[in-house]
Amino acid sequence: MLPPKTARKSFQVNDMPVILASRSQARLAMLTAAGVAVEAIAPNVDEESLKDGLKSEGITARNLADALAEAKAVRLSRRAGTALVLGADQVLALEDGTMLDKPVDPADAIAHLKLLSGRKHKLFSAAVIAEEGRPVWRHVDIATLSVRNLSDSFIAQYVETEWDNIRHCVGCYEIEGRGAQLFSAISGSQFTIMGLPLLHLLDYLRIRGILTS
Repeated sequence: MLPPKTARKSFQVNDMPVILASRSQARLAMLTAAGVAVEAIAPNVDEESLKDGLKSEGITARNLADALAEAKAVRLSRRAGTALVLGADQVLALEDGTMLDKPVDPADAIAHLKLLSGRKHKLFSAAVIAEEGRPVWRHVDIATLSVRNLSDSFIAQYVETEWDNIRHCVGCYEIEGRGAQLFSAISGSQFTIMGLPLLHLLDYLRIRGILTS
């Protein structure tokens, strides 16, 4: 018989709340695994309208990720008292600057993977912390990924098998799962690829005295 699971211990040294302005299970899992006691709350930001407006102004992928992260953090922070509110976002861009959103259906995922096949792309993972309605910390990390040449049969089988796991993923992959099969080379932190510049964030939480230094 396996021993019962025990609750993961937080490494926080004070009771200042940290709120994740997102329902992202991947980001919540990363923070929890790292020992950060965090509560996840949806920020209620019209992300698609904001994204479309910023894109129409010619914003870069890096600045788009940063702006979306800030919008989520600041909006929720205005009604979160003295809590630190973490907003995060990730944008994928090809070498020519073309940005890809999350796939809307399996056919869209197949089209995205065909576009990525045999090419490099960058992931810009942004995090912003807001306090009492204003941003107090931010960081954007970058990972570069080289996708191997993918056959049509592989793409079709992959999407059919993985659709439920990748439907909410920019780039149509989870690097910690079968998505690893897509790549010939990766440069950058796995945390960044999963959607959060975690090491930089943990450093800031130590500076604020929220985590043990």
